[in-house]
Amino acid sequence: MTIRCTAAWPGPGARRTLHALAAAAAIALICCTARAAETASQFPSHAIRFIVPYAAGGLPDTVARVVAQRVTSSLGQSVVVENKPGANGVIAAQALMSSPRDGYTYLVTDGSMMSINPTLYKDLAYDPKRDFVPVSLIATSPLFLATSAQTGITTLQQFVERAQAAPGKMNYGSSGVGSSHHLTMEALALGLHTTLTHVPFRGSGQSVPALVGNQVEVVFAALPSLSGFADKGQVKILATNGGKRSALAPDIPAIAEILPGFNFAVTVGALAATGVPDYAVQRVSAEIAKAVKDPAVIKQFSTLGIEPVGGSPKGYAAAIDDEAQRYAGAIKAANIKTE
Repeated sequence: MTIRCTAAWPGPGARRTLHALAAAAAIALICCTARAAETASQFPSHAIRFIVPYAAGGLPDTVARVVAQRVTSSLGQSVVVENKPGANGVIAAQALMSSPRDGYTYLVTDGSMMSINPTLYKDLAYDPKRDFVPVSLIATSPLFLATSAQTGITTLQQFVERAQAAPGKMNYGSSGVGSSHHLTMEALALGLHTTLTHVPFRGSGQSVPALVGNQVEVVFAALPSLSGFADKGQVKILATNGGKRSALAPDIPAIAEILPGFNFAVTVGALAATGVPDYAVQRVSAEIAKAVKDPAVIKQFSTLGIEPVGGSPKGYAAAIDDEAQRYAGAIKAANIKTE
């Protein structure tokens, strides 16, 4: 017995309908592609936002405003800086993640949000890997190791000898528990196989005057916070915590010269929310790189103790990973516990 299976070919009316549907699909695909290309070519068509997770006047805010001004001139579209401080960067992170993923909103922050907070806080409301896309490492700001003139320490080597001779006896001021100033000193003590006594303050505005008054013997602080006191002979600047000597003070040695690989310079970068179009990320990254190479920006940064970088998204991602590993080691060494 032979069983034949046959499929009826659509009649003329059905074929016309199929052709019409196919044509409509092709036109829709062409239109979608054209719209995507048009979006990429015309980006940006309106104002861009830089969200800063700190109050106005700090390092990330300063960097964001200087760069925003230059990028505004270059793009012909306004770049607006919005300060959303609080909750260890969570408020700013939520503002970024709740914004449309259209490439018009970015987070400009120091490295603590990406490299310190994830290790320090167990129940952080954001995940650096999941929620953010690196755009550019905008700049770095090295911290400088300084001693009170009353200690009699005038060189890095003398500091090392004093710290190693009596573990725990020398005290130091920081900008607070978990700050880059605190963790840099703990990493230094770990590298020197000694201990130092921590005296936390609320920012360099308190720790540096405490150094000048010899309430603490040593601090890490930004160069502009120390240079005036150094010029008067009230403090002595011994070294920088950057990976190499700073162009801001080339005669000052880097700690990396005695502890290879030591690098805890403060970083400031731009990030987007996951899902933002890559063309927007690449364009903003390129504009930032161009902005920080402007001679006027370089000069302005220099007076503030800031060194321009302007790295690529890939380069910034690698820098975040490297920084996170180094800070994790310092947090473990300091045995910092948070509630």
